Amino acid sequence: MPLSPYASKIQSVTELTRSIRGLLETEFAFVTVLGEISNLRRPYSGHLYFTLKDREAQIKVVLFKNQQRYLTSPLQDGQEVICRGRISVYEPRGDYQIIADVVDAQGTGALQVAFDNLKKQLDREGLFDSRHKKSLPFLPEKIFLVTSPSGAAVFDFLRISKARYQSVPIEIFPVRVQGDGAGDEIVQALKTINEREDEGVIVLCRGGGSLEDLWAFNEEEVARAIYASLLPVVSAIGHEVDFTIADFVADHRSPTPTAAAKDVLPERESLQQKINILAGQLQTSLNRKIDTLRRRTRLEQQRLGDPTSLLNHSRLQLSNNRLSMAGAITASLQRKKELLHLLTSRLERQNPDHKLQRHRQKLDELSERLILFSQIHLDKKRKQLEKNAALLDAVSPLSVLGRGYGIIRRGKDGRIVRSSSQVVPGDTLEIRLHEGEITGQVTGIKE
Repeated sequence: MPLSPYASKIQSVTELTRSIRGLLETEFAFVTVLGEISNLRRPYSGHLYFTLKDREAQIKVVLFKNQQRYLTSPLQDGQEVICRGRISVYEPRGDYQIIADVVDAQGTGALQVAFDNLKKQLDREGLFDSRHKKSLPFLPEKIFLVTSPSGAAVFDFLRISKARYQSVPIEIFPVRVQGDGAGDEIVQALKTINEREDEGVIVLCRGGGSLEDLWAFNEEEVARAIYASLLPVVSAIGHEVDFTIADFVADHRSPTPTAAAKDVLPERESLQQKINILAGQLQTSLNRKIDTLRRRTRLEQQRLGDPTSLLNHSRLQLSNNRLSMAGAITASLQRKKELLHLLTSRLERQNPDHKLQRHRQKLDELSERLILFSQIHLDKKRKQLEKNAALLDAVSPLSVLGRGYGIIRRGKDGRIVRSSSQVVPGDTLEIRLHEGEITGQVTGIKE
């Protein structure tokens, strides 16, 4: 048997270990491993050390402190995770280990399986059926934006909405769009909006992210709340390549929040151009109708010759038809103008500035009433204080002394003398008067 090229060379332990490390780091430049955490340790350095194991084998893993910022939740023993990183050898102990770059605490693979299973279940139940999807209104009366108020997606939506048709009011329902409890907040927002019996469109808005980041929109409760919504729901979650369960259940899917604003709101200039085109078509149709009537009149004139009375009658009838047509056109245009004025008034009533002004006026009125009630309350308390002070002064011992009475105390112990039996001849007495004190001595006692 031929010998290995390394067999004829005597190596030190360090040289052999470094050779093994080079082979491992070259052959396993990047690995992805699924396993269960055990023996998790966090020493003073802040790095995480643990063992990743399954039923038949185990391998050591280290997650350095600066990579822990990508964890979505703290790691713990017994937790199944997916580690992505590089194989290396720790030379002082001769141990091979994974230097992890990313540890998926919830397991993206498990999430994908859960996503596919829920999608198949809801599809079988008919929640994705296009027959149940509601069409979007041409111009919604209101937009209910269910999103995180601090995300970039909400600002993109508002920016495009303002540029296209800023008169449509937008009410933001702030919810968490990621993490524990986010799905419950989304469900509650959908229920609250539908209970208000308003007209409009609901837009679920969120920026892009991983499958785990978008998982709130893959929960079954959220999907059923979207399906049960009486108002049309637009799903604008993530980027164009991101798909969630909410996208399949929603009445309309927009690839991005920016696209959602364009899908929900028409462009004012396009509306104006369409109105101009329709007005031009109407005018052309009227002109064509008038030309047709003129040609028919000339044809009838040729057929009838020159009967003056019949011609005058035809002229009168033609004039009446023109007046009727002009009146009908005028009335139609007037109705359109009134409708436009009504819609404009409705939009103006929804102006947030007007509502803010009414609330400010109400706040001023409440402030004045509060000041008035406070003054009345203080006056009442002041009068009560004066009354109590007068009553206190009336029962004060000093007031009694002012009427000629005095308080007598024995000089030896300071006790108040209430009976002649409490003193004997020769005792010193201290008499407190309304003004000043008198010191005396008992010279005689009368029972």
